[in-house]
Amino acid sequence: MTFYDIEVLNIEKEPVKLSQYKGKILLIVNVASKCGFTSQYNNLGSLQEKYSKKNLVVLGFPCNQFGSQEPGTEQEIKSFACEYTKRSEPPFPLFAKVEVNGENASDLYKFLKDSDIKRVNKNKIPEENESAKFEIKWNFEKFLVVDGKVIHRYHSNELPDENNPNDPLIKAL
Repeated sequence: MTFYDIEVLNIEKEPVKLSQYKGKILLIVNVASKCGFTSQYNNLGSLQEKYSKKNLVVLGFPCNQFGSQEPGTEQEIKSFACEYTKRSEPPFPLFAKVEVNGENASDLYKFLKDSDIKRVNKNKIPEENESAKFEIKWNFEKFLVVDGKVIHRYHSNELPDENNPNDPLIKAL
């Protein structure tokens, strides 16, 4: 399965094929409305706005796996994103709530984590139990995907650095 074979549900629970994002630079984020990193909604929305003409698309996937910090329904999540960022629409595309770890992890997040293992290990077969260190640790972890491949992972407390020409997102643009 390739990245573009994956199908997800948008915030309205309608199917979306990731193939519609071919040619785009994607920043995929697991979001939560009651998290210490929730302020990143504004940062990510600004990135989306500033770099959309350079084909950047931020995709937000609500997740309630960390401290139950995303307890709402999809409609509540969408309303929250609009109210929080003071916009009539969410600042970037939001999708239906997903699990990012465990046996019920979405196909997208299984793909992202597997791809990250291969990227870090330069396609060598990972050691037994190595996949545990690639689990999502908290809300607002970000995967930078270019041409259907994970090229970088930002941890929850990291955002792309627009002032650093060597930042992976800035280089990808």
